[in-house]
Amino acid sequence: MKSAFGSWSGGKDCCLACYRAITGGLKVSYLVNMVTEDGDRSRSHGLAAKWLQMQSQALQIPLIQHRATRDNYEAEFKNVLSNLKQKGITEGVFGDIDFNEHRQWIERVCTETGVIPRLPLWLEDQKSILTDFINSGFVAVIVATRADLMGEEWLGRKLDKDFITDLAKLNNNITPCGEAGEFHTLVIDGPLFEKRMEIIEATNISRDDRWFWEITKCQLMSKKGKIGV
Repeated sequence: MKSAFGSWSGGKDCCLACYRAITGGLKVSYLVNMVTEDGDRSRSHGLAAKWLQMQSQALQIPLIQHRATRDNYEAEFKNVLSNLKQKGITEGVFGDIDFNEHRQWIERVCTETGVIPRLPLWLEDQKSILTDFINSGFVAVIVATRADLMGEEWLGRKLDKDFITDLAKLNNNITPCGEAGEFHTLVIDGPLFEKRMEIIEATNISRDDRWFWEITKCQLMSKKGKIGV
């Protein structure tokens, strides 16, 4: 069985991409998450790094968190891929849907490091992706929104069929998966999860023209009850 890494933000798209890759016969041995130079937050969604570490525990897939600045991001990402290649990781799974410029970047970086890129969601209808994510049994919550498009009332909301309906009612032409950065999610449970995450406390924070659901307390639970904090 071929081994791969998953390019990981903690959100729905990368999670569904990994799920499809795994059910398709690929082994996802590591998750890769680039963090700020101080190591505190994920560069992709601004989440505290510790919650992605907890997510990794819930999934029981090792998480590699690697520090980078905006200026040296590509070089550091390629360093991670090169190190994984030495461990026998020959493929990478990405959750991109339709942003062609980023796909070109992925393909170039992977080619330069000798890794094969896999994009299981590429050019699929976004509503279908979101519906498949929900129907597959995953649970995700909104952790960030663009303040000019979605107010703080969306923070903490679970992705479900009502979410799809209410999102379509907005007059801002928001894409169903938020592919243009309209919103970001954190997956807390689903068929890949050996344990689930339960968010106990969170605060709404405005920062850089965005609303963030700043999680302050979260714990791991078994599928039947609490197992640890």
